[in-house]
Amino acid sequence: MFELSQSFYFESAHTLKRQAERNEADGSRRVHGHTYTARVTVAGEADPASGMVVDLALLRAAIAAVRDQLDHHFLDEVPGLGLPTLENLCRFIHGRVAAAVPGVTSVTVERKSSGDRCIYRP
Repeated sequence: MFELSQSFYFESAHTLKRQAERNEADGSRRVHGHTYTARVTVAGEADPASGMVVDLALLRAAIAAVRDQLDHHFLDEVPGLGLPTLENLCRFIHGRVAAAVPGVTSVTVERKSSGDRCIYRP
């Protein structure tokens, strides 16, 4: 069994209504942005004919399509995303990439500047 990962980044703005104490949540309620780093992992056996779990060109194309939906967009308005949480970003990316590439086992989204990270393993 092999695991193959591809990472990418996107920059987006959003708002988020939170239940945290007022001081912590005030900034989230206003429009603000982040640089996100995401990683999509595909697992499986290497195909005997190609020697690959997945052709990286196919994985990169699927990632480029989802990145185009997120990069420099207002996440509150992205159709199908829901509330712009790390959890929903993971689920959204997984759904879009897995529809085009079989074997997606996990998606990680993180905001390195704040140390936040979410891993989704359906």
